[in-house]
Amino acid sequence: MEYQTSLQKILSDDPVRMKILHAVRALELNDGWIGAGFVRDAVWDHLHGYGLSPVSGDVDVVWFDCDHCSPDHDSYPEGRLRQQLPSLNWSVKNQARMHQRNGDHPYTSTGNALLHWPETATAVAVRLGKEGLDITAPYGLSDLFELRLRPTPAFEREKLDCFKQRVITKQWLERYPRLQLIVSL
Repeated sequence: MEYQTSLQKILSDDPVRMKILHAVRALELNDGWIGAGFVRDAVWDHLHGYGLSPVSGDVDVVWFDCDHCSPDHDSYPEGRLRQQLPSLNWSVKNQARMHQRNGDHPYTSTGNALLHWPETATAVAVRLGKEGLDITAPYGLSDLFELRLRPTPAFEREKLDCFKQRVITKQWLERYPRLQLIVSL
């Protein structure tokens, strides 16, 4: 519960991220969330004492709707977000079709799709709910807050090279020197 409260405070204290959360909520996407670096970087920047930092990379908006699996259905909400906040790099993906790209069994929800993301600390998503910030984190928040960089079970074996490549390409160990890499490169 302590990590959940901390995450809510970190995001609530960031006016840019809150503006982004409001924009996504206005779309009313089915099972819609913002995840990955949007959350991870905010926490790691905070824990490294970097203060509020701009949102870098993609803003990963994920949702789930089996009746609208065509990539064309992602274009409309992505376009609306680009109109509202054009300085951001939006990525809107319906998780009901992403299992095909990832070679997995069909996902049943956005939360279920997060189980198949590469890192435990990245498999976290948030949204503005009726009572404030909602959080979904199928692997919990301890790796995120305890600065542990580890692959999810889906990436521990066959997809381990993909995980390792992400660590190198994204330069997390250089950007966040207190991170503990749980597997060896």
